[in-house]
Amino acid sequence: MKRNYFDPETVYVDSDKELDLIANREKRAQWRHRRVGPSFLKMGRKVGYLGEDLNDWMDANRVEIPLSGTGVPQTASAG
Repeated sequence: MKRNYFDPETVYVDSDKELDLIANREKRAQWRHRRVGPSFLKMGRKVGYLGEDLNDWMDANRVEIPLSGTGVPQTASAG
């Protein structure tokens, strides 16, 4: 199921506080330099993120936790 954490029709600029949901501004700059993290746009000196790309990146980085009783390590009982 696709979730909309960000408005898919919006271009978010790097100074938008909504982007702090994924990482702080300095971390996003590191990601851009290393070419990791969500896709981004360069508009002269400004950086932008498409809401649709942010939603796709969030979904791709979602960690699934198994339901209780499956895959959970059991503690050893004394006795």
